[in-house]
Amino acid sequence: MNNVVVVGSQWGDEGKGKIVDWLSSEADVVVRFQGGHNAGHTLVIDKKIFKLRLLPSGIVRKGKISILGNGVVIDPWALLDEIDDIKKKGINVEPENFIISESASLILPFHQEMDEIREDAAGKGKIGTTRRGIGPCYEDKVGRRSIRLMDLRSESNLEKRLENVLLHHNAIRKGLKKTIYKKDDIKNELLKIAPKILKFAKPVWLKLSQFSKDRKKILFEGAQGILLDVDHGTYPFVTSSNTVPATAATGSGLGPDKIGYVLGITKAYTTRVGSGPFPTELKDKIGESIGKRGKEFGTVTARKRRCGWFDGVLVRQSIQISGINGIALTKLDVLDDLEEIKMCIGYKLNGNVIDYLPATSEDQFSIKPIYKTFKGWKSKTQGIRNMKDLPENAKKYIYALEDFIGAKISSVSTSPEREDTILIQDPFKN
Repeated sequence: MNNVVVVGSQWGDEGKGKIVDWLSSEADVVVRFQGGHNAGHTLVIDKKIFKLRLLPSGIVRKGKISILGNGVVIDPWALLDEIDDIKKKGINVEPENFIISESASLILPFHQEMDEIREDAAGKGKIGTTRRGIGPCYEDKVGRRSIRLMDLRSESNLEKRLENVLLHHNAIRKGLKKTIYKKDDIKNELLKIAPKILKFAKPVWLKLSQFSKDRKKILFEGAQGILLDVDHGTYPFVTSSNTVPATAATGSGLGPDKIGYVLGITKAYTTRVGSGPFPTELKDKIGESIGKRGKEFGTVTARKRRCGWFDGVLVRQSIQISGINGIALTKLDVLDDLEEIKMCIGYKLNGNVIDYLPATSEDQFSIKPIYKTFKGWKSKTQGIRNMKDLPENAKKYIYALEDFIGAKISSVSTSPEREDTILIQDPFKN
């Protein structure tokens, strides 16, 4: 197979943007298949920084086709703003190089407001959403009442669909003593932007089928991380979509038999944004140091990320659940100054040793990590592009990590720059 799926093996923010950009130089087509504009990718190309939210990373490269699949939920106003912003940086975004699935569901103003209302009301129990309306939009999709991109083609159809969705939302809003939304107001706002966004709408499944027949190399770009998967993550502190590689098929319309190599992006330590269990979190000077050196702030929200030691148990579990073929290890250089480095190799729960993440939230908060300690290398790895040039202790850490998680390290990233990558195995040539 010529196709590669890229997913995060932790809680997101693993450095997928750089890796996807690096791989997109080989790909013909780049596809986003889930999530919304809550996910952010930072790309550094020729010293120029691009911060993408909805647009696939391939958009910054000439000759590539970028696609938003049916599994993505789209805020049309946010998308049009992002397109305008990137055009100002000299990037071309036209129907020839950018396609949106006509089946994609749209995030509307009441989705974002409902997200905010719920988070504010949750108090200490808040999930830590980005308040972008992602979850409420997915709820409407599953409830069969969402507005899809194709609905903008017909005013009469749009009216019917809006009546249906507002019947649900306005009933809730009345109960919360919130102002109800008027159908005509939303309809008119959507009709204003309809021509701008509909020009990109196509049956993506049909386009991908043809690309596959033509032997095009397709790169599937996942958002967030596997530990935020609504089924397999640290529920309820998860995102609202499936983030595992299998979603590349359902979220795009290309059959699972066409999915080739699965690449898991894995940070050399662990981070998490927002609420939820985090067994290896460091609430000390080491955690602060890792955060500062790694510039651990969200691309979209600028929220500070929680930092901790590498959790081998969680990554191994992600690999087993997802069928990951290889690991792209990122941000190794962030650990350069540490005297010693720890890796979680098990948990203690109620006096017992376990080798997996328990399913209940209560147990996930209660587990204590069991660590294996490694000597730090106390020397610079930043910018190294050959495995033999790495310090011996860095190699020992990488090989031990590889052995424990049970997946081949296919590359090691030593800086945000695309060129600063030690390539061991090319996913497109596996």
